[in-house]
Amino acid sequence: MRPLQDVRVVSIEQFGAGPFASLQLADLGAEVIKIEDPRNGGDVGRYVPPFRSGDGSLFFESFNRNKRSICLDLSVPAGRKVFEDLVARCDALFSNLRGDVPERLRIRYADLEDVNPRLVCCCLSGFGMDGPRRSEPAYDYILQGLAGWMSLTGEPDGPPAKSGLSLVDYCGGLVAALAIVVGIHAARRDGVGRDCDVSLFDTAIAMLTYPATWYLTAGHRAERIERSSHPSIVPFGNFPTRDGWIVIACAKQKFFVSLADALGRPELASDRRFADFDARRDNRRELTAILDRILRSDTTASWVRRLSAAGVPCAPVNDVAAALADPQTAARRLIVATEHDDFGTVRSVASPVRVGGSQVPHRRAPHLDEDAGYVLRDLLGYPESLIGSLTRAGAFGGTRGSGGDAPAEAGT
Repeated sequence: MRPLQDVRVVSIEQFGAGPFASLQLADLGAEVIKIEDPRNGGDVGRYVPPFRSGDGSLFFESFNRNKRSICLDLSVPAGRKVFEDLVARCDALFSNLRGDVPERLRIRYADLEDVNPRLVCCCLSGFGMDGPRRSEPAYDYILQGLAGWMSLTGEPDGPPAKSGLSLVDYCGGLVAALAIVVGIHAARRDGVGRDCDVSLFDTAIAMLTYPATWYLTAGHRAERIERSSHPSIVPFGNFPTRDGWIVIACAKQKFFVSLADALGRPELASDRRFADFDARRDNRRELTAILDRILRSDTTASWVRRLSAAGVPCAPVNDVAAALADPQTAARRLIVATEHDDFGTVRSVASPVRVGGSQVPHRRAPHLDEDAGYVLRDLLGYPESLIGSLTRAGAFGGTRGSGGDAPAEAGT
């Protein structure tokens, strides 16, 4: 059995952070059932350009493999009935909505404990379910600015910059996935469910780590350093070579000694200006200028071979194509393939969460409402007459894909 094969999660999710969270669970075997709003075409991620077709896109495929989809209109009583019948048969209800929306939609534990007393209700919102910002929408870009990340990213004389990836979204998704697993563990142990209030803001602030400690304890304000260098350890950053860039990380004294030897300049390790961490930090510019002159004399590949052989932590600064072609990517089986009606073979990156060593096949992301039959007939056991009456009552929407307003604005 896969590790989470006995776990079922109902998810009200869209775009990036929420689907990334449940993707980790689905890849580990959990049954993740996406509830999609039929009035606005479901998860907005289905329509993200440039690679899209019908109700799918390669963006959507990246976050939703191994899941199921059913359209439900939670704003009508018939849709609510189906929703509660699903909740009664699941371990967790996951959502990524604004922090004020779970109360309005009645999807907190207090709203659903009579339906399922063991239910774990996890909400991943922008700012959490309390505090002055709880009702504000938030996206990764907003949080990288608000939480101070942009002030630490980029060149000192350039504008504030975000990470090249949506790291607040993805880290928030991993935090939510952990919260769901922990909540289910506790519910199975204690027989009682609970709320898990996870926010992207909390995640972004928590990841300030030592710069926050430095400021809170010593009043130190971290600043951007040239070429993405470490704020206190030198050398630890990007260096130009004859044909590109190399990143070198001398996080221990022994690495700097090895670096000096590999560069043919062993005397640098005993130079009083560079003899220890403090000296190298104080004389960052002088050391960087020396290293630049040496490293520009040869290619990135040549330096990586020489420095790696000497035990110096280093790597080429790859583009995405080169990173995916790295032999370690293949050795770690980090590329997975699924078959799609419109896109053919979709190759995407695997979840980094590994429990056990066996490989399992993956399913493509679901089409909109693709699993309605399975959910209604097989899982819930509804007879055709009930499905018909629920359909007439609007449970599954009557204007699918019309572009109408969703019941609540997404919070992430």
